[in-house]
Amino acid sequence: MILCLETSTAVCSVALCDSSGVVALKESPEDKSHASRLTLFIEELLTGAGLRAADLEAVAVSKGPGSFTGLRIGVSTAKGIAYAASVPLIGVETTLSMFHGINEDLKKKYGLDEKSLYVPMLDARRMEVYYSVLKSDGKIVKEISAEIIDENSFVDFPGNIRMLIFGDGASKCNKVLKRDNIVIADEFLISAAYMYKPAFKSLRERNFEDIAYFEPFYLKDFITSRPKKNILGR
Repeated sequence: MILCLETSTAVCSVALCDSSGVVALKESPEDKSHASRLTLFIEELLTGAGLRAADLEAVAVSKGPGSFTGLRIGVSTAKGIAYAASVPLIGVETTLSMFHGINEDLKKKYGLDEKSLYVPMLDARRMEVYYSVLKSDGKIVKEISAEIIDENSFVDFPGNIRMLIFGDGASKCNKVLKRDNIVIADEFLISAAYMYKPAFKSLRERNFEDIAYFEPFYLKDFITSRPKKNILGR
């Protein structure tokens, strides 16, 4: 069994998976619920399956990019469990996990075929997003980057190839992009269930993270906003 933690967006999601797929899933779309719900979901899943953390084959966590605070909570929790239970730690890149969440129903709905391109996209404040571009077989066409969406975004890709943009940053593309043959899946929500395939691939290949030194993949520095009024009232 692998315990999968997904906290890179507003969704707090935990999945328990075996070699055949997802066994159990707990998640909440409520924003800023990671700190209060993550450990509770973990405990409920393990207890429901009659498992201890030490019984796990590994702990997998979405390593980013994504929400700075969410990633820190998820990674610190995963590291704590992996260290205490002496089980391997697996980091799963967020947009890769999202890619594995595209099912046949969505492909049919948006008219996708084997030539289509997939653009998992995460919100990065204002008009900036994190995204990568993948082929239908999972091969990466464009590595993850942080970019500002404007009318010229994606014009370098052939216009006869359909592109599916999905994730919590996808809505920023509405009424902005000029490239033809783009479809946007606003309804897509990230889930720890989508980590199953990349997590077990890492387990088979023994591609583990160093528990002591592993850090989230933030992609860019975290910038705090300036408070309107300081604590001294000045």
